[in-house]
Amino acid sequence: MSIAFVFPGQGAQTIGMGRDLAEAYPAARAVFDEVDDALGEKLSDLIWEGDIETLTLTQNAQPALMATSLAAMRALEAEGYGINTASYVAGHSLGEYSALAAAGAISVADTARLLRIRGAAMQEAVPVGVGAMAALLGLDFATATEVAEEAAQGEVCQAANDNDPAQVVVSGHKAAVERAIEIAKAKGAKRALLLPVSAPFHCALMEPAARKMAEALDQVDISAPAVPLVANVRAEGVDSAKVIRDLLVEQVTGSVRWRESVMWMAAQGVTEMWEIGAGKALSGMIRRIDREVATRNVGVAADIAGLKA
Repeated sequence: MSIAFVFPGQGAQTIGMGRDLAEAYPAARAVFDEVDDALGEKLSDLIWEGDIETLTLTQNAQPALMATSLAAMRALEAEGYGINTASYVAGHSLGEYSALAAAGAISVADTARLLRIRGAAMQEAVPVGVGAMAALLGLDFATATEVAEEAAQGEVCQAANDNDPAQVVVSGHKAAVERAIEIAKAKGAKRALLLPVSAPFHCALMEPAARKMAEALDQVDISAPAVPLVANVRAEGVDSAKVIRDLLVEQVTGSVRWRESVMWMAAQGVTEMWEIGAGKALSGMIRRIDREVATRNVGVAADIAGLKA
């Protein structure tokens, strides 16, 4: 049996996430303390007792989701399931940073600071209302890419997330994304709808954020991960610190090739994927990509107790 650890992206956040892990495992609690110290504020208070609108702000959601994933990772380690339980790590968008922190490539404190910068930079790259993202359901990636190209009409419209065989997200200028919705429906999409996001992620409009991330990443030590990272923009394993640094910059404007990443891991013999952190979105995608791959969620203390049962 070969296992991959996978880490969720934005949208999985909930008030209270990670709290029972912190109460059950001192090492998990220490992750939240470390993130609070790194950011110079009590992000843990917002995560556990705040309001969902504030937590959902990109610059809060990104470090908060990472902290929850790393708390779950520390709880796993406390029970003997360290990083070497996995053959690969992968994460969806910001989850790639969680994966790298879990694999020891970037410190938790540096990851928290990078994600705070990344969240703010992505938010500031495009004025609110100028960009949008839409989910196209029932179209494959090739068709969704054609839709985006047809909809662009001189503006930006790109296939941003290749999530699973029947869900592709497009991103770009709001008018172009709205055109993509209509074109997708005409091409047979089951549904096409705008997403409640604050910026058009993973498209060329994020270029200012990519430049900021290049500067921020230059200031941070990155080492080779303990197990290879299956990178969003490559959909294959990488373990070079220099390559990872470059790919994290490319990822800001590039497509999240999640469907291909899961298929690549399955082709390497991965039979189980453990979703580490909040929510179960990735597990649903994985099942739609390859029914032969078993999924497991590790987000609360009871999940870890279930591993030992």
